[in-house]
Amino acid sequence: MRLLLIEDDPLIGSAVRDSVNAQGHAVDWAKTLGEAEALRAVVAYDLVLLDLMLPDGPGLRLLSAIRTRGEALPVIILTARDQVSDRIAGLKAGADDYLVKPFDLDELSARIGAVARRSVGAPNPSIQLGALTIHLANHRIERAGKVVSLTAREWAVLETLLQRPQAVIPKGQIEERLYALGAEVESNTIEVYVARLRKKLGAELIATERGLGYRLGLPPGAPS
Repeated sequence: MRLLLIEDDPLIGSAVRDSVNAQGHAVDWAKTLGEAEALRAVVAYDLVLLDLMLPDGPGLRLLSAIRTRGEALPVIILTARDQVSDRIAGLKAGADDYLVKPFDLDELSARIGAVARRSVGAPNPSIQLGALTIHLANHRIERAGKVVSLTAREWAVLETLLQRPQAVIPKGQIEERLYALGAEVESNTIEVYVARLRKKLGAELIATERGLGYRLGLPPGAPS
């Protein structure tokens, strides 16, 4: 996923960014509402981590604007405000979850995974595709009972396809995800990662749609 972190505290911001990056997600970090809106104008995000107290205004202002425009973009509030009334206000404004500082980074990771799964209509933490069991929360994959290890970039490609399993994902969208992770993307980069995934997880896992992109295929053993 590609996340937008809106946090003005440098210590908290860097810790969250590094932790989320380590989970294989791309993170853009804005320190003000103005920076956040500028990023949102050019990037489509999968989830927002939002501080409530920012230098140029309250985070709820941005959240209210997102919901007023009818956007279903998942938002998790990260704040030092721990009063019940503050939580109620955040949830009523449209937050999908609310985490009080200081928080455990592993808990944040779990919350991100849960909110992301709900947002795409896949609340279960695991997906079964034929002989493959894909554990979304910890990026663990088992093939016929054996654990298969993926690199962060291989997982990023797979996750991009998993988010819309019935759709053809343009090559450019996958490239953009890798760019956000800091990868050098050459003309054949996506083909290389797709080939690696097919070798590790099954040749039919990813179908190539000529001239269009890639689609999650039907691995051996999956029901037709």
